[in-house]
This record gives sequence, structure tokens and C-alpha cells, in this order.
Amino acid sequence: MTEANRVHRRGVGDGMKEIGEQHINEPGLVVLDITAADEDTLRLAVAQLEERWATSGPAPVRRVPGRPGVTCRVYSDIRRTGAQGE
Repeated sequence: MTEANRVHRRGVGDGMKEIGEQHINEPGLVVLDITAADEDTLRLAVAQLEERWATSGPAPVRRVPGRPGVTCRVYSDIRRTGAQGE
């Protein structure tokens, strides 16, 4: 676990790879790890992001045994508008 990936003494989420430099190699590119109570809430949050920014789209939903909620990772370019901007 690298120092950059430590959050509350936890490493990269189970099933998720470390964020590489290619994912954020220029200003405006972001990687979002989203956690919600359930899949419907998670999908709604991702859909809202897609309306605002260009994103990687719906990501696989992950459940980690022993942890509450569900998680997904979304890659986004906040310089480009999403579905509403078309």
C-alpha cells in the first residue's frame, strides 16, 4: 500500500487497482471511487455525473464482504460536458 493510497489506514479498495499516472496525466482528469448504501443509489450518482461531465460510464459494482454498501470507480474528464451538454 503506497502512502498516496492511504485513507483512514486503508489501502486501495478490494478489487480495485491503484490509480496510475495515465489516469490523471493532465489537469481536468479525475478518478472517483464512489460508495453508496445500495446499487440503485450508486447508479443514480453515476448517472448524475454522466450528465455533467464526460465519464467512463457505468462501472462494475463491487461488494466487499464485511463492509457496508457498494462501490464503483468512475473515470471522468471534467473539461468536457456530459449528456446534458450534447
